[in-house]
Amino acid sequence: MSPPTVAAEPGLMRTQGWADYALLDSGNGRKLERYGPYTVVRPEPQCLWTPRLSAEAWEAADAVFDPDGEEDAGRWRFREQPRESWPLEWEGMRFAGRFTNFRHLGFFPEQAANWGWLAERVRARSAPKVLNLFGYTGVASLVMAAHGAEVTHVDASKKAVAWARENAELAGLSDRPIRWIVEDARKYVQREVRRGSRYDGIILDPPKYGRGPTGEVWQLLQDLPELAGLCAQLLSENAAFLVLNAYAERISGAALSGLLAEKLSSRGGTIDWGELALAEDDGDRQVGMSFYARWSA
Repeated sequence: MSPPTVAAEPGLMRTQGWADYALLDSGNGRKLERYGPYTVVRPEPQCLWTPRLSAEAWEAADAVFDPDGEEDAGRWRFREQPRESWPLEWEGMRFAGRFTNFRHLGFFPEQAANWGWLAERVRARSAPKVLNLFGYTGVASLVMAAHGAEVTHVDASKKAVAWARENAELAGLSDRPIRWIVEDARKYVQREVRRGSRYDGIILDPPKYGRGPTGEVWQLLQDLPELAGLCAQLLSENAAFLVLNAYAERISGAALSGLLAEKLSSRGGTIDWGELALAEDDGDRQVGMSFYARWSA
């Protein structure tokens, strides 16, 4: 089969706010967001412009994350003690929001653009078998399961997988065919390759840096090429997609597309690539959040 056709130009996938999430304003290195009942201020160094809303609007936020200089580290300040978790919803699917120690609230709202794309591809197949690596709290896994996929969800964090299971209960999807696996993603994929396993779709959403449950070290730029190649080996003959997403300053959608083009050189299909962004609730500004490349048959 011929090599995949790579898009000549990058795409910008802009996630607009919905009932349970909005990017209300941004600027001066911060974002003002709404997560269900809470307004939240979090650092975002690339917001180089001036906020549009008043200082009073920012000061009224329910929670502010103060970084301590390290990657994603810091602490929350609350106006009042928040609930431990609260229900959120995206297109009818429920999951839990929660303030974590790493500035996140349990999901990455910019990924909503990918959730819709994944739902379309899963619906087009009959019970496709899909693999979600670095699956975190499982929203993408639940979106695919809700549309008929058999899902294998892998994450090295026992706490994250437990949260994903809770989200499945909240979404009413605990009876769907989802395998929850706590393991280092690279080790799992290496074993699946040896077993001759095959998947109809794969999501690969690795962090810049991480550790596996038994101390395995993950470094994005050093380790991603090997893992992407192993994932290519796991795709079935009639596979539908492979999605690669990365949050790192020293990477780009163009780099990710080049990697997929090499690893999928005999699969045909198409590769689109670019940036995921959050669009402000009122106005035309957007904040770039991550880079992506997606192969589809």
